[in-house]
Amino acid sequence: MRSAEKTYKELQELANVIRADVIKNLVAAGSGHSAGPLGMADVFTAMYFAILNHNPAKPNWPGRDRLVLSNGHICPVLYATLARAGYLPIKEGLTLRKLGSRLQGHPHRVALPGLETTSGPLGSGLSQACGMALAARMDDMKIRVYALTSDGEHDAGNTWEAVMFAGKNKLHNLTCIIDRNNIQIDGYTEDIMPLEPLREKYESFNWHVLEIDGHNIEEVVDACNQAKAVYEKPTCIIAHTIPGKGVDFMEYKYEWHGKPPNPEEARIALHELRTLNGRIKSEHE
Repeated sequence: MRSAEKTYKELQELANVIRADVIKNLVAAGSGHSAGPLGMADVFTAMYFAILNHNPAKPNWPGRDRLVLSNGHICPVLYATLARAGYLPIKEGLTLRKLGSRLQGHPHRVALPGLETTSGPLGSGLSQACGMALAARMDDMKIRVYALTSDGEHDAGNTWEAVMFAGKNKLHNLTCIIDRNNIQIDGYTEDIMPLEPLREKYESFNWHVLEIDGHNIEEVVDACNQAKAVYEKPTCIIAHTIPGKGVDFMEYKYEWHGKPPNPEEARIALHELRTLNGRIKSEHE
């Protein structure tokens, strides 16, 4: 299922609605991660409403594309997007991180339809996606596998084992999207463990690499479509994003990596999101 009938303008507005959902759910939870989910709202909107071949009514349909969220701590944006796509009630988002909720602090695959993996320890997702892509190729399944990763988790050695494996096996049905927001929980990536030259590193392991503005949905869609035309190697899309996108007091600040807004901060954030670019978005709520 793809919502091709939506214009890019409508998708951009939907991404902002998803950001507002993330804020509401985080403040209800009283814990969780803010910066990454807000920064990746445009990418997730593009994935579920313009790129992925999927069916909320049949979440285990064998012919679906697979989306593996490696940096599971940004699951508030995954849950909010799944809700808007029809996998769960929107109001269930308010149960985020509550005892007994299906919406755990990191995704639990068997708890919720639409989840492909259980993710917690950083660095595992790309390896899981490699396995899915290789299995699909062996079974002659015409599906695509997307691994969404963080830049900070590239500190983990098992990420680079997966990068080498995918390049060696020419997994052309695999696309890795890196959230290049330059922060991690205790600071800026280039201060803690520099990643640059990131593009050249992937290219040296036989990957096709694209760099995009992660807040431009048209660029996200175009890059994923270009990846489908690359038959001799896997594709890495480095999506440059702003952590905390849309909320002025959160943007670019690594301190918001792992904390939620309090009720007053949430009120301010929702006001900023509702009037983003000078347009009221309340009609989508």
